[in-house]
Order: sequence, then C-alpha cells, then structure tokens
Amino acid sequence: MLRKTLIIFAHPRLEASKVNKALLETVYAAEDVTVRDLYELYPDFNIDVQAEQIELLQHDTIIWHHPFYWYSCPPLLKHWIDQVLEYNWAYGPTGKFLAGKQIFNLLTAGGTRQAYCASGNNIYTIAEFLRPFEQTALLCGMKYLPPFAVFGTYKISSEDISDHQGSLANLLGLLRKDELATDDLRECQFLNDLKAINHVIQ
Repeated sequence: MLRKTLIIFAHPRLEASKVNKALLETVYAAEDVTVRDLYELYPDFNIDVQAEQIELLQHDTIIWHHPFYWYSCPPLLKHWIDQVLEYNWAYGPTGKFLAGKQIFNLLTAGGTRQAYCASGNNIYTIAEFLRPFEQTALLCGMKYLPPFAVFGTYKISSEDISDHQGSLANLLGLLRKDELATDDLRECQFLNDLKAINHVIQ
C-alpha cells in the first residue's frame, strides 16, 4: 500500500531563496505528496486548525520544511505547532490521532555542516538544536526521523542544488513505498547520508 506525505512548509521570504524554491519544485513533482504553504495560506497567522488536522489524518509521513532561523524555525511554523497539535487530539489521555506516523525536518541553513558541532561556530549539532521538534513528535506518539538538511545555502552551487533535489526525490519515493530501512536510519545523522537515495553530499 502506497503511503502519503504531507509537507508543512514555512518560509516568510521564499522569493529570496533559490534553494527552497528548487526543493519545492522537487516536492511538487513527487507522487502522493501534499504541500501546505503556511505563509501563503495564513499571512495573518489565523490558522484553520480543523483543516490542518484533517490533512494530518490523511497522510502517513509529515515533513516540517523550513529554513533554519535562529537555530529553530520561522514563527508561523511554531505557531502552527502551538495551534494544531492540540491537547487530547495530538497528545494527552485521548490524543492519539497522530500516533504511529513518521515525521522529520527538511531544513536549509546558511552555515556549513562543519559549523554545527562542538568545535564549530555554532557549538551544538543540528540534532541538539532540533530536540524540541523531536520531543514534540515523541509526545504525540510519532516516529521522529533524522533531518534532511541542505547546508551552505549562501554559496551553494547549481550542481549541488541539483544533487540535493535528486536526493530528495529519491527519499520521497522511498517514503511513498515505505522502503526506508530502520537499520540504515540508526546509522545516519542526516537522511541525506542514506546510500539508498543515491546522492551523498558532504
């Protein structure tokens, strides 16, 4: 049975991001993928909670797609999490509606991969910065996967962008067929590192 993927996309200045525009091209071309562009849908931050919850129920994999803003996400995505993942719906005694679904962050960062470690400029790893997202997923009974991350976006080449698009397309295909190997996930820091998606970018 084929699985459906929901992209929760949040970027307040998409017109200025060649990387995110390229990734969205890949996403829109994929089968069984739905995109919710939050800044397009809710420029006034007035989120339709019921509509968002219905979309979540209809999909198997959820992806938070966003630029890495001040070690987190843009404010509208945080607002979406606050509003949509309600007590006794997403978590709590009767909040079981998202249990068993898988979720991860698809993010873009201006800094290099090497900048996110104990000896780098940012001291902490991406995984450490994403702990609130991971704990949110776990609280909701979801399976949190490693992130798919594109680094060095300010100086990235067209060739590297194309490679990331290929990796993402292959990843979405694996998610659709439910063919991500659990053992492989345990060994990778980023989904980009999976040999199964063919484009390994360091």
